Amino acid sequence: MSYTSGTSAFNMDFTEIAEEAWERAGREMRSGYDLRTARRSMNLMTIEWSNRGLNMWTIEQGSITLVPGLNTYALPNDTIDLLDQVIRTGGNSASTQADLNISRISVSTYATIPNKLQQARPIQVWIQRLSGEVSPTSLTLDGAITSTATTITLSSTAGLAAAGYINVDSETIYYGYISGNTLGNVFRGQNGTTAASHVDNTKVYVNQLPAVTVWPTPDNTTTYQFVYWRMRRIQDAGSGIQIADMNFRFLPCVVAGLAYYIAMKVPELMGRMDMLKAAYDEQFNLAAGEDHEKAPLRFVPRQMFIGGGTP
Repeated sequence: MSYTSGTSAFNMDFTEIAEEAWERAGREMRSGYDLRTARRSMNLMTIEWSNRGLNMWTIEQGSITLVPGLNTYALPNDTIDLLDQVIRTGGNSASTQADLNISRISVSTYATIPNKLQQARPIQVWIQRLSGEVSPTSLTLDGAITSTATTITLSSTAGLAAAGYINVDSETIYYGYISGNTLGNVFRGQNGTTAASHVDNTKVYVNQLPAVTVWPTPDNTTTYQFVYWRMRRIQDAGSGIQIADMNFRFLPCVVAGLAYYIAMKVPELMGRMDMLKAAYDEQFNLAAGEDHEKAPLRFVPRQMFIGGGTP
């Protein structure tokens, strides 16, 4: 009598994915360069997947404890976008926890708010989808600073945004405004770093962190948590021994897509591109069609009435 394996753990490391993709493209993987170019193509392809839409396995929940007087908070560097968010009061106590709606607004709407420093419970959030890149500058500290300093003087502020994040040594610092060469409304030890002392003439870097800006600015009435569900980037292909950062349902799609990407770069394989592209699109549509929430949706029309007295 024959028996089934009793397991359902099949997966593929990157080297196996690359080998299968090269063979589908019409050639064996023959060299270390073939593996390297496949790795580069796979990283580009997973970025393309993020642009195509939602990848359910990359949804993660996070939370930020809001600080009275601070309206901007960094998100993890690999954040693509937020899918939903609430303001939580009462912490983790089952008897007092309350999740309150906070609506997302555009930069244009945020720009029209007259007093952005008004303090109360936040009810709106503007999401800044920045790159997360750290850029060097020609700026340095003009004088040493302690770990508790709330203003920072630089050699110059040319090229700095009106508000944002800088890195000094290993510390990330948020500043709310610039006055001359001085950064004001400074909040230290941001983005999981620790406030520290820094010596005169230390180099300053600009950090383009993805972030959320809430309005009104949090007050000290109670402790607010910004709880969010984010879509993160798919992890890199790795060195070859790691498995791919994706749901197993997408393995046929990643192999088909990588074969198509490889064929685009090899002249003798271009005759197979139409077939490979069709296979890739079919596999992506099958996987993406399955990779969605099954919960029912309810749409409620919004009605507005303008004008008038009694006719």
